[in-house]
Amino acid sequence: MSMTLYGNYVSPYVRRVAISMNLLGLPFELFKMMASSEPEKVRARNPMTRIPTLVDEDGEVLVDSWAILDSLDQLVAPEARLTPVETAPRRRVMQITAIAMSVMEKAQAAYYEERFHEEPKRAMAWLERADGSALAGFEMLDQIAADAGDGWLAGTPEISQADVSVAVAFGFAPVVRSKMDLSRFTHLAAFAARCEAIPAFAACPVPKDD
Repeated sequence: MSMTLYGNYVSPYVRRVAISMNLLGLPFELFKMMASSEPEKVRARNPMTRIPTLVDEDGEVLVDSWAILDSLDQLVAPEARLTPVETAPRRRVMQITAIAMSVMEKAQAAYYEERFHEEPKRAMAWLERADGSALAGFEMLDQIAADAGDGWLAGTPEISQADVSVAVAFGFAPVVRSKMDLSRFTHLAAFAARCEAIPAFAACPVPKDD
């Protein structure tokens, strides 16, 4: 019996879990649901009304992408994990992943501010700060991509969680912040395109009409 992932690939948190499962060779079935438009449906699986939610083969419910991915890494051999076991490479992967996650959070928060607050009540200064923080994160990641060249971002011999999360963040931001200009991040764009061409990514495309 395969595992069941609840969520939608519009969510970068769901998408990074799905891509990671593909890379780790862990089969799963996706049950599509959106926390913003289908809260009761999501709450039935996760009382906190959050995605992703993963139900493993034993029926255990796992929540939050950080915790889910840590659990999934325990199911494979140490050398196959997306977050390394060794201290130095693990620290580097975690650092880069944390930047990517911060970018996701800022872009998502700005999206919700615009979606749920009409313009007179919209916190424009806060929106500008959120977008500015996301762009600052992309600036850091673009330099990391430039330094990595044709290699992986954290210097690992194989793709890591840092690569997955950075590529997912770069694909997510334009969907929810269409006015955000990412054109100057050429190294990051090339890196993300390389990742998106990998079958594990291509099998989890961001929906165009959601």
